[in-house]
Amino acid sequence: MAASSSSSNYYNRNGGVSFNSSTSSLKGSNITNNNGTKVTSSASFKRKSSLRRSSTGSIPAGSATGKDSSGGVRGRVRVAVRLRPRNAEEVVADTDLPDCVELQPELKRLKLRRNNWDSDTFEFDEVLTEFASQKRVYEVVAKPVVESVLDGYNGTVMAYGQTGTGKTYTLGRLGEEDTSARGIMVRALEDILAEISPENDSVSISYLQLYMETVQDLLHPANDNISIVEDPKTGDVSVPGATLVEVKDQKSFVELLCLGEAHRFAANTKLNTESSRSHAILMVHVKRSVKGKDSALSVENGSASHMTKILKPPVVRRAKLVVVDLAGSERIDKSGSEGHTLEEAKSINLSLSALGKCINALAENSPHVPVRDSKLTRLLRDSFGGTARTSLVVTIGPSPRHRGETASTIMFGQRAMKVENMLKIKEEFDYKSLSRRLDIQLDKLIAENERQQKAFQDEIERIASEAQKHITEVESNYAAALEKEILKFQTQYLESTQKLEEQTVKDQEQFGKGKVDVAQKDATIDKMSGGQSATLLAEINEVKKLLQDETLLRKAAEEEISSLRNQLTQWKRLEASKNSEILKLHKMLEDESHEKAKLEEEIAVLQSQLLKLSFEADESRRRLENGAKLSGDLDSLIPQANLQSSRDLGDGASMAKLFEQVGLQKILSLLEADDADVRIHAVKVVANLAAEESNQERIVEAGGLTSLLMLLRSSDDETIHRVAAGAIANLAMNETNQELIVSQGGINLLSTTAAHANDPQTLRMVAGAIANLCGNDKLRMKLRGEGGIKALLGMVSCRHPDVLAQVARGIANFAKCESRAFTQGNMMGRSLLIEDGALPWIVQNANNEASPIRRHIELALCHLAQHEVNAKDMISARALWELVRISRDCSRDDIRNLAYKTLTSSPNFQAELKCLRIDYG
Repeated sequence: MAASSSSSNYYNRNGGVSFNSSTSSLKGSNITNNNGTKVTSSASFKRKSSLRRSSTGSIPAGSATGKDSSGGVRGRVRVAVRLRPRNAEEVVADTDLPDCVELQPELKRLKLRRNNWDSDTFEFDEVLTEFASQKRVYEVVAKPVVESVLDGYNGTVMAYGQTGTGKTYTLGRLGEEDTSARGIMVRALEDILAEISPENDSVSISYLQLYMETVQDLLHPANDNISIVEDPKTGDVSVPGATLVEVKDQKSFVELLCLGEAHRFAANTKLNTESSRSHAILMVHVKRSVKGKDSALSVENGSASHMTKILKPPVVRRAKLVVVDLAGSERIDKSGSEGHTLEEAKSINLSLSALGKCINALAENSPHVPVRDSKLTRLLRDSFGGTARTSLVVTIGPSPRHRGETASTIMFGQRAMKVENMLKIKEEFDYKSLSRRLDIQLDKLIAENERQQKAFQDEIERIASEAQKHITEVESNYAAALEKEILKFQTQYLESTQKLEEQTVKDQEQFGKGKVDVAQKDATIDKMSGGQSATLLAEINEVKKLLQDETLLRKAAEEEISSLRNQLTQWKRLEASKNSEILKLHKMLEDESHEKAKLEEEIAVLQSQLLKLSFEADESRRRLENGAKLSGDLDSLIPQANLQSSRDLGDGASMAKLFEQVGLQKILSLLEADDADVRIHAVKVVANLAAEESNQERIVEAGGLTSLLMLLRSSDDETIHRVAAGAIANLAMNETNQELIVSQGGINLLSTTAAHANDPQTLRMVAGAIANLCGNDKLRMKLRGEGGIKALLGMVSCRHPDVLAQVARGIANFAKCESRAFTQGNMMGRSLLIEDGALPWIVQNANNEASPIRRHIELALCHLAQHEVNAKDMISARALWELVRISRDCSRDDIRNLAYKTLTSSPNFQAELKCLRIDYG
């Protein structure tokens, strides 16, 4: 049939092309009509079939884009047309009729036949023949959009066309049997998952259908009336009520698509045996991290300038890929719709009509775009005239019987090519990630400061020990030397005095004897006569000579005595000087004592400052745990902390300097302080340190574990009990520490604490500590014998979910130890848990709503069931039904497989199932 002049003008206004006879010609983007005039298309048709990725995240130049003053990038909607091959019905019915369309893919041109001698010509961005592969369609239509999504832009891929022309085949074909038949959805997710980093990035999907103007969740069919929310500031459209599932691999994504397709509405019509009766919308949310450089901030501290490294919050790009499989447009008389199917067709045609009106308004730059006429147009608000990069594939059939529907589909694509979007990157700061990094950095600083404090304290003790040792050695040396000299001088003095006295006595004896001899000689001379006088005179002279010799000897002895007296005086002076040196040493010792006292005073001041710091750290950690929001300028967080610490210290010292002066021994000594507040702050600091595995060994070596157990034994403060139990729970993660806790009576102390505790958080800490001990095979009997299992079961009366989760974990750990003991032949009787009455509570909570409780209880049941001696008790307690449920419905593969293996390998369970006529195995 021939087109009238009015229809020709209509197509010129709305499609950007003009119809002419079969001799019409196209040159570039100018098309000549019947009257010889040239009509210029609003968009260039010479585009590359594929786009190159941009390393800067901008849209490639091949997409007809341009920069905008607001920082966005202009991008026209790209349209491709795909021809479906003839189906079996058309091969029979249209044997003598030629196809209504003729494709020229090399020129990206399509001719729509009016009659045997006249046709209309259209140009698209891509023209895909009936022989085009699914891979070719994906690379031409969707791959440029997927690449833009990975760069941070929103993107939309949509299929439009008559019912039965292959929209669902193009978009949603899974290709489970033939991978080459995979559609755009599967291939797009494959490319996205290949490009992202599993550690830093994430991909999540929602799968919806718009049925009878109602948004329904295909992944959760019970959610059948989802509202559409629009941000009044940005105009972004979202569906917060839809199920959002994170995707890790291609297999899980295909399973989700299968689940969604099973819930999608379809019906049998004359045009298609599986005609979609709803619009399917797949939303893929991509979050990618963009690594940035850290900055440095100069902070003045007194006269010195320090550079403090401040971490910038990481930049995150959030993009959304929307894949829309529209329901097919149809005529009632051709589809043969009746009853409810007729109502479905009316709803589909109304929504598609509203979409066509919006695209007409956008193509003509109309001031009003009727977006709110349909929920479909509201959902696609960002795709046409918004900020998303959009690619449209229109599907047509070759049958001349449906020429009217084919022409309408082609004109829809022509008008869509005139719509321009303003593409913008979706970037934001990841403050949560920065908060986690700051927490890690703070913990590292605390650990480093603790190490420096310990080194400083050790250095002080070493210097004091060396000084005391040196003083002791000097005193000992001087005392020994002085005593030796005094003894030497006394011995010499006594010897000299004795010699002198002996010599004096001897001289006196010789002198008296000489006088007697002279008197005797004189008498003899008087008696003797003349002849002997000469002999006597000679003798007298000799005696005189002897007397003179004796006199000389006496003078020499007196001189020697005088010399000895001088030496004694010198020795006394030397003794006085030695005494003076000893006094100096005593004075030095007193000075050292005063210096030591000053150091002890400084340590006391540092302990007080440590208490202030621990209080501030506890307050900061509490604010972070309660989800307090960070301040607007996170880059100033660390400088503010340093400034506050400077105010607290009063001398401008930094936090690091404060930690350098406090050691672990001093912190542990505060656990025995008389002030209750000091003990509370000290135990909180120890608990925070015990949370780091690197600190646990040092805490135990320094006696911290003994001090914590002593606090449980001696203190009546429940706050101290709660924090001390938490610290013991952290230390109990190490196997060596577990044995120390048990050897020091820790099980009895924890049981007693649980019996007197009223606060659920205290019970949670105690249950966590006992649960850690339950995982040690060596402590199984001691734990039960000292009342640990009974204490654990006694805490279930609290009914707090956190306490129950720790109790369930402890039971699972104990059951696992029993399972290992049974396997190794170290256990023959039935389970100690069953003997202590834990089985009814385990069965009651096997299907608990809280997933942590349920997961641990399911694992405990599986381990108990592996011991054949427990089978009869478990059957009578109805635990067998829970095992069957776990083997079928458990969300974790390992627990589900363990339950199945246990059921199939147990003769007692198999016999009971057989009696119940349940075929299992």
